[in-house]
Amino acid sequence: MRQDQEDPYQRRSAQVYAAADRASSGSVASPRPVLYDAVLLDRDGTLIEDVPYNGDPEKVRPVPGARAALDRLRVAGLRLAVVTNQSGLARGYFSGEQMRAVHARVEELLGRFDAWLVCPHDDADGCDCRKPAPGLVYAAARELGTTPSRCVLVGDIGRDVGAAMAAGAAGVLVPTPVTRPEEVAAAGWVATDLPAAVAEILRRQQAVQPSTPPTGPVRTALVVRSDSAGDVLVTGPAIRAVAAGAERVVLLCGPRGRAAANLLPGVDEIIEHPLPWIDPTPGPVDREAMRSLTERLGAVDADQAVVFTSFHQSALPLALLLRMAGIDRIAAISDDYPGSLLDVRHRVPVGVPEPERALSLAAAAGHRLPDGDEPVLRLRRDAVPPRPADLGEPGYVVLHPGSAASSRACPPEVATRIVGALTDAGHRVLVTGGPDERAVTARVAAAGGTDLGGRTDLAGLAAIVADASAIVVGNTGPAHLAAAAGVPVVSLFAPTVPFGQWGPYRVPTVRLGDAAAPCRDTRAASCPIPGHPCLSGVDPDDVVDALRTLAVSGGGGR
Repeated sequence: MRQDQEDPYQRRSAQVYAAADRASSGSVASPRPVLYDAVLLDRDGTLIEDVPYNGDPEKVRPVPGARAALDRLRVAGLRLAVVTNQSGLARGYFSGEQMRAVHARVEELLGRFDAWLVCPHDDADGCDCRKPAPGLVYAAARELGTTPSRCVLVGDIGRDVGAAMAAGAAGVLVPTPVTRPEEVAAAGWVATDLPAAVAEILRRQQAVQPSTPPTGPVRTALVVRSDSAGDVLVTGPAIRAVAAGAERVVLLCGPRGRAAANLLPGVDEIIEHPLPWIDPTPGPVDREAMRSLTERLGAVDADQAVVFTSFHQSALPLALLLRMAGIDRIAAISDDYPGSLLDVRHRVPVGVPEPERALSLAAAAGHRLPDGDEPVLRLRRDAVPPRPADLGEPGYVVLHPGSAASSRACPPEVATRIVGALTDAGHRVLVTGGPDERAVTARVAAAGGTDLGGRTDLAGLAAIVADASAIVVGNTGPAHLAAAAGVPVVSLFAPTVPFGQWGPYRVPTVRLGDAAAPCRDTRAASCPIPGHPCLSGVDPDDVVDALRTLAVSGGGGR
């Protein structure tokens, strides 16, 4: 393959892939797309001091700064609801009347809430509303007139975060002395206290809204994401935002991300070229290749370039080439001093989900999503082929054990046991993987699944994932395909990179695996710890239970 390949795709009018409707069905259209409509709050330990089984209003004590923090949310136009487990009702420790008196006292001290959602059951009751089940989150979203993906839930224990994730909402953990260390490790978003959580909610909300429009009309925008397929997919919302404000969008990507680039709405042309400062196994810098790339970028005649990178990558080498190519306005995230290489030097705190991180850069460059477009991952309708007819009816579970980075792959022996457990629970399982993973998928599928190893390209895999009831997958591209289709994810997430940045975005998710394993935050491509401890201890029965939490039944229904 040539190092410099261009393929024009006239896709500005291409419809978004129909499965993406599932990701945002029922969502409330907004004239200015926002991340959140509502904030849901746990009661005990989050809003007020935790007094076990409290039925006495006189014992209500707000946590420090609660009233001022909640008023900030109200002023910002966010609706507020309390979502609380109250098993004391089931155990007879207090009455419904006493509980309502406590809630009246809470509102007297902290202001009115738009809704109160209470689970009155105990763990043994098997209800679908007791956190970490997502029932309260779904109920709160309905009552507030929004969807879970536009809600953020603040709580003090893992049950709160688990309920948020299982509904597709954002979850913020505010630890207290009763919060277990493993709950803190597993949470994707941790705040020191309630005021800090509120400050970050409002900061993230504001960060995706442009403060100023682009300087003059944008005829051609060059957007850059030179990385793997998953990296390109999570940049999709930001690219759509740029496309909403530009007549033409040209995407520069690398060979590993080209298949994903073909799936993105809003892209008119693609330039494929490897970047040796980005690729994980780069060859030496080729002077002639860099000269050729610089000339090709100059020929784009872009008014503006927006360089998207991951948090550990530098945009500055490419910014230098873009300057040499004659592009006058360049925007990128950079903690390093850029000198005159950047016109918009943007900074993002650690821990922000990659789609939002990219959206905030687009906003800093003057772009936002068009009216009615949700900040979710999407695919082009015309880029995804029909699902193979020989796979039967929709409603199966996809298991994707592999990953381009072996540190994030599910150990084959664990994946094999998962297939057996899922099959025993009545699930129909399709095992997927690339051409170089056929031996693994054959071994795993032999436990009772259907082996699809090497049978599809990325677009074909997207079609298969879109018709699944759920996908069981690690931190790899198919997890983001699932998010683009609104398909629930059981995330076998190796903690080599932060879950808060790379977990499935705005889609119902249950996370499994040891979040505190020694490989945490190493960014290792190959497992640095013998025995792959972060995922080798996953219990297949926990995968079956996770599907129940996500309301995926063994009969293939949801």
